[in-house]
Amino acid sequence: MEKCIAAYGPLQRQTALYSLGVHLFASADNLETMPRYQYREIEPTREAKEVFNRWIESLDDEFSRHQNIALRGEIVRDNLHQLMLGRPHGGRLNFTLTTELPFNVLQLSLDPANVTLEPEYYGDIDVERYALIKPLVWFWRMFDRSPVALNHWLGFRLRAMLGKHIFKSIGTNVKIYHGVEFTFGYNLTLEDDVIIHNHVLLDDRGELIIRKGTSISEQAAVFSHAHDPVEACIIEQRRTEVGPAARVTYRSLVMPGVCVAKGAMLGAQGVATHDIGENTIAGGVPARKIKTTSEAHRLDDRTGEGPCVELPPND
Repeated sequence: MEKCIAAYGPLQRQTALYSLGVHLFASADNLETMPRYQYREIEPTREAKEVFNRWIESLDDEFSRHQNIALRGEIVRDNLHQLMLGRPHGGRLNFTLTTELPFNVLQLSLDPANVTLEPEYYGDIDVERYALIKPLVWFWRMFDRSPVALNHWLGFRLRAMLGKHIFKSIGTNVKIYHGVEFTFGYNLTLEDDVIIHNHVLLDDRGELIIRKGTSISEQAAVFSHAHDPVEACIIEQRRTEVGPAARVTYRSLVMPGVCVAKGAMLGAQGVATHDIGENTIAGGVPARKIKTTSEAHRLDDRTGEGPCVELPPND
């Protein structure tokens, strides 16, 4: 039996040894044999891929050529009509029949000229700068509320294209899932290989930089402005920076002005009120250093235990 096992590959040897009751611990050699699950490269059908890419490329071309707010609004309105209603925009609305009013409201609301967005109410907004990107922001928000937003292959590429026109800067291979909210957009930098999972809040009222290879998990929030505790209308914008290669995990908060440094990790539901140093694992409310990544209890292929097994109890 041992000779047979010796002929197996690393993972096959592990499986066979488990079946014989031989337990393996998370040694350096064992970690080398544990599987790494990278993002898979998957695609839709050839026909769908061609249609999706043509649509995104045509929108990119239109938004690049037209810096006029009204023209951008018309492009968004026309595309949303087909996306949400399944037909081109056109024809006169009937405002006389009360029964037609709900449908009129829907059609009118597909035009960004007829809607107001939350950032427009903020006193610190750059009105002219936001007006140019507002139609694209509305397109992003409405796309994410459509059924096709759950088509991740399409959604990644559409949001990355829109981000090129909305954000201060966006790198390559950025993946943004559905339901992500940002404030102004024009203060936001996303570097290469950033992953923003669903329903994340990126508050860029101040400058917000997400460095290369950083991952922001579901329902996390990163802030860049603070309110005066006595007069809420007094606002201080604070530069906030995450990464590179940092991890802000599930439902955690990075408060304004905080730097989550290279290779650092903020644990689930933690609140970072102070800087987190390089390669530091922090957690809790407020977040405090637990250990460095070099000291972390690595995943144990025998028990499934990981870094959280050594978290100290709450005081």
